[in-house]
Amino acid sequence: MGARVTVLGLGAMGTALAGTFVAAGHRTTVWNRTPGKADALVARGAVEATSAAGAVAASPLVVVCLTAYDAVREVLAPLAGALAGRTVVNLTSGPPKDAPETAARVERLGAAYLDGVVMATPSRIGDPASLILYGGSRQAFHDHRETLAALGDPVHLGTDPALSSVYDTALLGLMWATLTGWLHGAALLAEVTAAAYTEVAGKWMRTVGGFMNAYARQIDSGTYPGDEFPLQLHFMTMDILVRTSRARGVDSGLPELFEELAGRAIAAGHDGDSYARLIEYVRRGDRA
Repeated sequence: MGARVTVLGLGAMGTALAGTFVAAGHRTTVWNRTPGKADALVARGAVEATSAAGAVAASPLVVVCLTAYDAVREVLAPLAGALAGRTVVNLTSGPPKDAPETAARVERLGAAYLDGVVMATPSRIGDPASLILYGGSRQAFHDHRETLAALGDPVHLGTDPALSSVYDTALLGLMWATLTGWLHGAALLAEVTAAAYTEVAGKWMRTVGGFMNAYARQIDSGTYPGDEFPLQLHFMTMDILVRTSRARGVDSGLPELFEELAGRAIAAGHDGDSYARLIEYVRRGDRA
């Protein structure tokens, strides 16, 4: 027998979550503030509750996916009796500051709380490679990990419920920086197809991953040996990228940003350090 799980909220993501639980054999109860969205799920085996309280009462695991944290608090506030002893997994998108407050409110209502972030589009829910991040109760994560694994790869980040949202923001920043760099490279290589460039770029990213792992250890230790690839060499190569971009009619703003950041560190005497030294300038958030 599958687990019992309730999904509150049947927007595009909530519907995908509920459908995946059903497909995995879990006894899935659904509820939506606007009626009429559950018909297809019911046809597949879900049970539609007529109220949020009824939906919560049906399952020990309650997954919430609404429009905003305010909506989560509004829906859950009247449910103190129904929530007691259950686990609430909130997969609603929102800023990190909202997570601790929501966690405190849910815990006062007697439920364990996990704040989660889905690092995938609705169509990728259920793919084992889709990353889903959780912060909050370690025991609640342990108790329901197997059920949550139906949605994707579950990763518990720590007991701070805000961690999932902070990770989400950081990882999206990494995605945008990477994609923008990839677009810049595709623009430079206008004489070849983007597919041909991407095939080579994918191989290069394995090397970049190696740099990240090595530099992460330097950041954690606070020491930045430049070894074979010091910051001065990075800076010289950045200048070539800036001039090449201009010569080929490609926007040079991105490499100029790299050059400016590295230039500040070099001006402060860090030319022999590694690229990881720049973390100190990124952390400061100033341009002095």
